[in-house]
Amino acid sequence: MKDTLKPGLTATRRITIDKPRTIDFLGENLRVYATPELVRDFEIACREFLLAHCDPGEDSVGTGISVTHGGATLLGMSVEITVTVKAVDGRKVAFDLVARDGAEEVSRGEHGRFVVEVEKLRARVAAKAAQARGS
Repeated sequence: MKDTLKPGLTATRRITIDKPRTIDFLGENLRVYATPELVRDFEIACREFLLAHCDPGEDSVGTGISVTHGGATLLGMSVEITVTVKAVDGRKVAFDLVARDGAEEVSRGEHGRFVVEVEKLRARVAAKAAQARGS
C-alpha cells in the first residue's frame, strides 16, 4: 500500500438512482433508493478510492459497515456519496460516509476496509474451498 493514504482524504461520487437501485415492494409510485443498494454504493466508492492508493496486486475487502438511511431518494434523483478517510492502521482503513440527494442528507455512517494482497487471499480461499469439499 502506498504512503499516500492519509486521514482526511475524501472523494465524492455522483449516482443517479435508476430502477435497479430502488425498492419495488411498495409499488411503482414509491420506488425509492433501497438501503442494500446504498450500502453497495458506499462500498464501491470506498473501494474505488482505495485502489488509487494500492500497489499492484492489491485490492481491498469490506470488514464492516454501519449506516443510517433516513431519507427517501426518488427514482431518477442524483445522490452524492462522499467518503472520507477517518483512520489508517496498517492495512486497515476506516471511512466516514455521507450521502445527500438534491433535497437532504439521506444517509450517514462508517465503513471499514482491509487492503489485501490478491494472490494471498486467492490462496486462502482456495484452501478453504478444498477443506470444505473434504468435509
